Amino acid sequence: MTIYVGNLPEWVGKVDLEKMFAEYGPVKQVVLFPSQATDYTLADFALIEMAAEAHEELAIAGLDGAELMGHLLRVNKTRPRVMVDRIHSRF
Repeated sequence: MTIYVGNLPEWVGKVDLEKMFAEYGPVKQVVLFPSQATDYTLADFALIEMAAEAHEELAIAGLDGAELMGHLLRVNKTRPRVMVDRIHSRF
């Protein structure tokens, strides 16, 4: 499972998120995604992978709605993507 983290503050970095999520268990990977609406490299959202699903569940429960630099975070499980090929094969 991967964790989605949204409503990030403009200047949040990987290290900030790693420290925050490490309180719930070992963090395997943090990937920041820049906003496509701007030319800046500021993070729009992040995906976090932790060492165990139990740690991910604890982090989601503990951090959804938590404040970071004045922003209330949205933290939840990622949703599976719909396969485009399946949609187009129907037409």
